[in-house]
Amino acid sequence: MSVFWLVISGTLTGAVGPGISVLYAVYGELITERAGRINLGMEGCLLVGACFGFIATAETGSAGLGVLAALTAGGLLAAIHACLVINRDTSQIAAGLALTLFAGGVTAYAGRDYVDSIITGLNPIAIPGLAAIPVLGEALFRQDILAYVSYALGPILWFTLQYTRWGLSLRAVGESAAVAFAAGRNPALLQWTAIVLGGALAGIGGAQLSVGLTHTWSEGMTAGRGFIAVALVIFGLWSPLRGMLGALLFGGAVGLQLQLQALGAPVSPFLLDMLPYLLTLAVLAVWTGAASRAMPEGLKGILRTG
Repeated sequence: MSVFWLVISGTLTGAVGPGISVLYAVYGELITERAGRINLGMEGCLLVGACFGFIATAETGSAGLGVLAALTAGGLLAAIHACLVINRDTSQIAAGLALTLFAGGVTAYAGRDYVDSIITGLNPIAIPGLAAIPVLGEALFRQDILAYVSYALGPILWFTLQYTRWGLSLRAVGESAAVAFAAGRNPALLQWTAIVLGGALAGIGGAQLSVGLTHTWSEGMTAGRGFIAVALVIFGLWSPLRGMLGALLFGGAVGLQLQLQALGAPVSPFLLDMLPYLLTLAVLAVWTGAASRAMPEGLKGILRTG
């Protein structure tokens, strides 16, 4: 295989591997924002999911229990955010950032004895026939179970938001909580549900990173993926399907910079490490006009006031 195809294959594989953890956080933040709330604590939800998912797997030997622990940890952290911003009317921006800092401290303490440990986590599952497709098969169809679930979750979430009673109610609250209340909906309950569900999904994304992709834990291993997820929701114009594309684009940038480093490209590795984040910023800069038109009305006041 030529160097060109090796780079393409490695980039596609990277798009799916590192991209899946971000994709779960994108789904979680998208649900939250569709309900008219914003959670900058997604980074924290990813981090507690990665940490406690790893710890549970290491202690029990069960990757399934690890994913369950990660889901629970992410949901509980998001529940704190919901309590602060819905019941106590705290600034959503400040609460989200505070929870991320809190999660960083908690995971550094809880995971201190597990740093650089190796576990037997989720293993890749080759889909017969599809895994044999040149280039794409290796990238898409030799992944762990959480990757396959994420593939299906995008269309399911899109259908739920577009055509189900719960999804339409969620979107109505995100546009105007007062109008939704007048129509017989319970805005507080819907927003609580959205925030907690969003945090739980981000927790699964953290588990995919530590239990599925790397099989190890290190302090701060999410490296800003939760903040990238918030940006990719904007890039995806609050659509799950476009959000999938954005997450894979970020993952592809991660894969590309790893391939360039492996090939010894005459560029500083620090600059290459910046590539996925620079690409995200560039895409957001281009997408600003469309994003302002697609943004749920309930978010506009938040961004003006915090």
